[in-house]
This record gives sequence, structure tokens and C-alpha cells, in this order.
Amino acid sequence: MLAIESVGKTYDNGTEALRGIDLSIGGGEIVALVGGSGCGKSTLLRLIGGLDRATRGRIRAAGRDITEPVQNIGLVFQEPRLLPWLTVAQNIAFGIRDLPRAERDARVAKLLSDIRLPDYGNRWPKELSGGQAQRVAIARALAPAPDILLLDEPFSALDAFTRAELQDHLIDLWQKHRRTFVIVTHDIEEAVALADRVVIMRPHPGRIARELDIPLPHPRDRSSDAFAQAERRVRQELDSTILHAGV
Repeated sequence: MLAIESVGKTYDNGTEALRGIDLSIGGGEIVALVGGSGCGKSTLLRLIGGLDRATRGRIRAAGRDITEPVQNIGLVFQEPRLLPWLTVAQNIAFGIRDLPRAERDARVAKLLSDIRLPDYGNRWPKELSGGQAQRVAIARALAPAPDILLLDEPFSALDAFTRAELQDHLIDLWQKHRRTFVIVTHDIEEAVALADRVVIMRPHPGRIARELDIPLPHPRDRSSDAFAQAERRVRQELDSTILHAGV
């Protein structure tokens, strides 16, 4: 369980980025944060990940206050950020270097299989396509077996075909590992394809405007009427939120 309780964030220059964020996310749930620019989606993700500290309120994961990065919360960014001097296998193993060699190698091999790159362990990051590099970044984040995986616009730099392919692959990984996923995205189709719940945020300061359940089974049929209806509903709510915010 991830509990965000009355969280606010004000920067040193006086800018209030977030105000009164209350959100509970259950184990194994996929939640997407959507909203216009300046609504604090990425700021909230950084607070959950312990990369920054809230000015008010608190964030708890498994009953523990989050004020700094912890091993049971993994992060995936828009760019893969692989270390170019390490092989693919070494990048995946970076966060589990303290494990015994045999256990570490077995975990890396399993993750390479899970991301459908079983023979890529000895390759270098420069030899990977953008989609392959992002798969490796996700595997690296999953290597320490975190309870929660945070993804900040993980596929936005990719072409539409690769993006859809990796969205489906992310669901496959979720079904295998059953972690809690929190995803920041500007892409409504992506939010509907992935999330059990879509949280719509409004800006100045960032607040939660609406929470919408997406009660569709995984994997989701993007061509179905139910998918189109869910996408339309999220878009209408987001447009309404932006309109009332004056953005």
C-alpha cells in the first residue's frame, strides 16, 4: 500500500507546486497520473520516489515514511540513462551488486528473458535501439524486486509503433511480477491502455481533480468500443479540468 497524505510541495523561490494531495494506491495496482503542464505530476513522482521531500504531509510505503530513495521503490525515466561503460547485463545488475554472484546472474538472466532480450547481456548500450534500451532500463529498475515501480513518461521519446509495443510489454511484465506501477503520462490512450485508475491533476498549484476507474481486463483491446468509451471519458474529464483551470 502506498499512502499519500495531505502532501504539499513549495520550492525555495515560493512556487507552490503541489497542494493537499491525498491518494491511496493498493498493492499490484496500476495508476496513471495525467494532466496539463505544470500540474505537478513529475514532482509528485519524485516525492514518492524519495528524490525530493514534501513541504507538508507525508508519503508512506508499506508503513514506512518515504523521505529518501529506498530499495523497494524503483524508478524509470523518460531516457533510459544506461551506463555506457557497462554491458546490458551489468546495467541490469547495477542495483543488486551486493547479492551473491550466482543469485545475481540468475536474476539478470530471468529479467533478460522477461524483457525478450535473452541474448543481449554482453551487448553495450550503444548497440541497442531506443525501445530495447528502455526495456533494459525497466529490467534494471525491477532487478532489486521493488514493491513499487515509478515510471515518468517512459515511452514518450519513442515512435508510436514502438510505444504501443512497449506498453503491451509493460503489462506482460506487470502480470509476471505483480508490482504496483505509478505512471506519469501525457498520452490518454497510454493511460487507458495501462491503468486500473487514472488520476487527473489540475495546475497552479497541482491538485487532484478527478479519479477515474478503468474497469477493463488486461491485455486491453484498443479497437474495442469499451476502450474507446474509456478513452473518451478520460479526455472529456481532462479537457474540463484544463478549461476550469484556465490553462
